[in-house]
Amino acid sequence: MTTRRLRLPRLLAPMVTLVAVVTAGCTADTAELQQWMDQQRREVKPNVPPLQPPKKFNPQPYAAAQSVEPFSNQKLTVAIKQEARQPNSLLAVELNRRREPLESFPLDSMAMVGSVVKQGTQHALLRVDNLLYQVKIGEYLGQNYGRIVRITETEVTLRELVQDAAGDTVERAAALQLQERAR
Repeated sequence: MTTRRLRLPRLLAPMVTLVAVVTAGCTADTAELQQWMDQQRREVKPNVPPLQPPKKFNPQPYAAAQSVEPFSNQKLTVAIKQEARQPNSLLAVELNRRREPLESFPLDSMAMVGSVVKQGTQHALLRVDNLLYQVKIGEYLGQNYGRIVRITETEVTLRELVQDAAGDTVERAAALQLQERAR
């Protein structure tokens, strides 16, 4: 049986020696370093200001429990009535007229399924809840006081009154496109 001897590469032996010497040199002079650290601890006095005691918390009872909820129908109704009292309000005219049957449905529940010309007047055919309605220019539909302003063969255009981010009533254009059924 032959034994093999592991040989370290020629550069590895001097490197191990160098590391041992450097390590020995670092640990030999720690007394001077320790003396300096002790002296610094004696001379330096920390100056930490005392902490302020926390402020006393005074709980307050919730006083708005009996007031009107900000998102309630009651508050919305009050705001609409106040707007209607304004002299140049767009909403005032709309609140004082009789509501039409198609105003109780949202626009997205309606579909335009056709158009006809009857006695020279363009009419649109709208499907709502599987019932067919015939509408013309000037009639109202949708829940935002939408008034029909134009009817073409493929579209019903209307003017709605909505509130903008500031709470003012503004006009907005909306449209119902012709919906063709797949055959």
